[in-house]
Amino acid sequence: MMSLLHTLAAPLGGDINSIKAPAVNFGVIMPILIILGAACLGVLVEAVVPKQLRYVAQLIVTVGAIVAAGVVTVIRAIGKDYALTFDGSLAVDQATYIMWGVLLVLALASVLLMADRVSEPGGAFAAQAAARPGSKRDRAFTATATKMQTEIFPLALFAIGGMLVFPASADFITLFVGLEVLSLPLYLMCGMARRRRLISQEAAVKYFLLGAFASAILLYGIALLYGYAGGLKYSDVALASQAGGRSNTMLLIGMALLVVGLLFKGSVGPFHSWTPDVYQGAPTPVTAFMAACTKVAAFTTMVRVFYSAFGPSKWNWEGTMWGIAIASMVIGAVIGITQTDIKRMLAYSSVAHAGFLMLGVITLTADGMSATMFYLLTYGFATIGVLALLTLVRTPDGEASSMQAWAGLAKKSPMLAAQMTIFMLSFAGIPLTAGFIGKFQVFTAAAESGMGALVVIAMVATAVTAFFYLKIVVLMYFASPVDDGPSVLVPGPLTMIVTAACFAITVLLGLFPSWVIDLLNVHLPLLG
Repeated sequence: MMSLLHTLAAPLGGDINSIKAPAVNFGVIMPILIILGAACLGVLVEAVVPKQLRYVAQLIVTVGAIVAAGVVTVIRAIGKDYALTFDGSLAVDQATYIMWGVLLVLALASVLLMADRVSEPGGAFAAQAAARPGSKRDRAFTATATKMQTEIFPLALFAIGGMLVFPASADFITLFVGLEVLSLPLYLMCGMARRRRLISQEAAVKYFLLGAFASAILLYGIALLYGYAGGLKYSDVALASQAGGRSNTMLLIGMALLVVGLLFKGSVGPFHSWTPDVYQGAPTPVTAFMAACTKVAAFTTMVRVFYSAFGPSKWNWEGTMWGIAIASMVIGAVIGITQTDIKRMLAYSSVAHAGFLMLGVITLTADGMSATMFYLLTYGFATIGVLALLTLVRTPDGEASSMQAWAGLAKKSPMLAAQMTIFMLSFAGIPLTAGFIGKFQVFTAAAESGMGALVVIAMVATAVTAFFYLKIVVLMYFASPVDDGPSVLVPGPLTMIVTAACFAITVLLGLFPSWVIDLLNVHLPLLG
């Protein structure tokens, strides 16, 4: 054995003592360890806990892990426990803790929505995912099964763990690992809808195939960047581009391919082709999880990559990113107007908001990064709130996602219509809502960075998107109810908590945003 070790050590000089284990600071990555450890525990729960007890056990494990990870994140952030660990592959600094905090609070709301079993008896997920959609077995299970399929909880935890790794990565291999850990559970979760199983499975296949292509493109970009810089750390690329004396062709091509993979995950147009079908076909709680949490992971990762790796070469890519931001805003605003399905409308709304978020990313300033964090928080809660309300408006076939079905809904449920109105106004950026403050912060940071023309385009796009947000408000309050229209359910306790929290946060952050803005204030430089 020792001779084998000496042979393996030969490239390092033949001395086994020259091999040093990387320094690992487990304290700073404790939130990641808590979430991934709970995910593994959730798998064991599925194997050993009796079926009648699994729901409660999984809910305790999942919610407990997210809360514990959040508490540890706050404690470490207050103590300013910053470090580069795992041989510099993970960077845990002030920005990382802010990113984790935003992600975890949105993940908690999403998981509570997933756990609801009142709106749909047995939950929103397939009673038996292995049953062929439309078969007698599938129909029988859907009609009679009232126990929830609890595999969704460990899958969600694995995805959250990948989301925590993704923005904390300081080298490209860790970035790729984080991307795959967050993506693979989502592919499965998208195909597990209890109702409309075929469209759900179609969404999962589309997401998987397009996601695999995007991952391959990103990995090819990493290979080219390694060839350019001779290293895989973000700092290696930054130092190589600062030093000069090398052909920029490999840098630019590698950068383009890497960024395409990140833009795909963030639903940024024109790399958004998966978004409408997946948002529509996935179980609604999973749509909320993706729309809020995946967007946080993607954009916070872009912030770190652009700042740490591509900051010195900003003049090479800034114009291209302007064009992508404009394309995303235009695609989301224009195509969103034509949508008649609320989930597809939210998908194109997501594309438009991704364009607005790109303004904050491109600035590479502390104000721009802080504004991006605040925008992600406000957008995430409004999105989860809208989709939580959608689960309460139902027809015999399931959720009433058609806009026309919401006509006159204010007469049936004034409270639901009022909550939906606030969320729509927040999306549109109307004053006294959190969405207005988010847009104001991002646009101000962009204008101060010399992107005034881009801000003007963003404001025009905002005015266009307001049309399809206000269309729903007009339908609810001023249109006549449809015959045999949908019923509005009394929310279960978990959905009630989610909708009330999202509504309160959307209103409070519109009225009193300063304390949260101060909490999300990012200091430069970042580690890594």
